[in-house]
Amino acid sequence: MVADLEQTFRWFGPGDPVTLSAIKQTGANGIVTALHHISCGDIWSLQEIRQRKAMIENAGFNWAVVESVNIHESIKTGSGERDRYIDNYIQTLQNLAQEGIFTVCYNFMPVLDWTRTHLDYRLANGASALLYSAPALAAFDLYILERENAFTEFTAEQQTAAKQYYDGLNEDGKKLLTNTILAGLPGTDEVFTIAEFKEHLHKYNAIDKDTLKQNLFYFLSAIIPYAEKLGIKMCIHPDDPPFPILGLPRAASTLQDLEDLINSYPSIANGITLCTGSLGASGKNDIPQMITKLGNKIHFLHLRNVARQQDGSFYEADHLTGSVDMYEVMKAIINEQSARKNAGRSDIAIPMRPDHGHKLLDDFNYDTYPGYSVTGRLKGLAELRGLEMGIKRALFDK
Repeated sequence: MVADLEQTFRWFGPGDPVTLSAIKQTGANGIVTALHHISCGDIWSLQEIRQRKAMIENAGFNWAVVESVNIHESIKTGSGERDRYIDNYIQTLQNLAQEGIFTVCYNFMPVLDWTRTHLDYRLANGASALLYSAPALAAFDLYILERENAFTEFTAEQQTAAKQYYDGLNEDGKKLLTNTILAGLPGTDEVFTIAEFKEHLHKYNAIDKDTLKQNLFYFLSAIIPYAEKLGIKMCIHPDDPPFPILGLPRAASTLQDLEDLINSYPSIANGITLCTGSLGASGKNDIPQMITKLGNKIHFLHLRNVARQQDGSFYEADHLTGSVDMYEVMKAIINEQSARKNAGRSDIAIPMRPDHGHKLLDDFNYDTYPGYSVTGRLKGLAELRGLEMGIKRALFDK
């Protein structure tokens, strides 16, 4: 038998309606959090890290993973300021390591973090889920954002669906769609205006996928040597959704992308956050195969499910149902754990968290961050915990 995955829960800090005492009742023993109040690109001081760590440990948890130390746009665009922000990033890593925090999740998505069009999509059982509607996204892009050349990127069928969707919106509906899509980083209340977002888009006019990836590799070549010396494992979060939107390129959406970034600077410190929901939003991604090929570089697990639709839309499904075969995913993870045990590695209990839970029952009484209700994630964690135990008993209790 191999060690259990480390069960963790994301917490957005002291202002999160989901308290540490509530998380304690889920059975999780690790906390995943970040210093969201510190501006992207600024150094996380030792004092700030120590204060947050003390809160977590006083509640009976360990700070298992930082999610995320966000990357400044100057690094993503390769502007002249990027080296200064990389130096700040390295100092933050040094401060985290000094406080015994050694797993850092990050992403390289331009401008926006994960993107959805609806935050209150009602399922048949009355639960609330997150939805990415392809027609809604196209309607925003074509008729609200009015992005130059956008029409060349959509088929005639997609344009028709977008127009029908747009025509069905009143002014409040257009505003809600805009605010949902242009939400800033998780843990903040920032929402870009159309003008601000267009300014950001302008910076990416000459940046295609290859250029974005080269900027990512530049960042990795600068920080991974320090991370390796510090004992920190960096793990990139895949793009969400894993395809270009709103004219913005993607750098971490496919198996090839992830292999490229791993090979750009080979090191145990240069790893991956396996997010089954983000990768699973594309039917082209075979996630069990990804685990088999990249498993030794997986340092963090986001386990959730999505139900893909024929038009490119998807919504957050129950953790064990949907388009991702979570049984095969968990089995591949356990096989990776077994391989690590046989190789004498110490990082067998990979941190895992349930992700993007539905709003259920009492969750509707709290204004939680989208996808981060407590009861919905508790349900997901319980299901994943049971699946893990069942597969391990079947494989090893013989």
